[in-house]
Amino acid sequence: PLLFTRERQAAVEKPMEMTLGEAVSKGIIANETLGYFMGRTYLFLVKCGVDPKRLRFRQHLQHEMAHYACDCWDAEIECSYGWVECVGLADRSAYDLTAHAAVSKVDLSAHEVFDTPREEEMVEIKPSKKDIAKAFKRDTKAVTEALEAMDEAEAMAMAERHAAGDEASVTNAATGQEFAIAPGMVAIAKKTKKVTGRSF
Repeated sequence: PLLFTRERQAAVEKPMEMTLGEAVSKGIIANETLGYFMGRTYLFLVKCGVDPKRLRFRQHLQHEMAHYACDCWDAEIECSYGWVECVGLADRSAYDLTAHAAVSKVDLSAHEVFDTPREEEMVEIKPSKKDIAKAFKRDTKAVTEALEAMDEAEAMAMAERHAAGDEASVTNAATGQEFAIAPGMVAIAKKTKKVTGRSF
């Protein structure tokens, strides 16, 4: 199908013809799951009678992206009004489940038990509640929950910024609030632990 990437939009270039598999392998489309649903959408629209030459997938620009998405594409159809959005496809990852779990206080993750325990390197996140309470007062709980919910990549990125003496931001999935975390408000370290299973 025709892919109108954000790079081509910025450079005022025309959409390019490319297979979805190639776009995924080149990192243009974030992952195979998103590529799969783009493919299903394309096949459905063509079966409905949409001319493939008048059908394209336009990637959202960075400033158009929803805070919960890592990649977004719109299926657009060219008609008398120009290119019109028909279908929106976004990789929301585990945002919805994470937000529901945070608000309901119910663990919505699945758990796999290993046959034998494994040694794994993990990121340990220890918020300094005293420093957080001093800086955020009423929002202490929301800040602490946001910090403890960070994945490894987010935590290590924050640790890197703190090591450089800079603040780092964190967002509470349940409330949508964003907080600037100063160095010293949280301790982040990699540790080796024995694990008997994994949650996902």
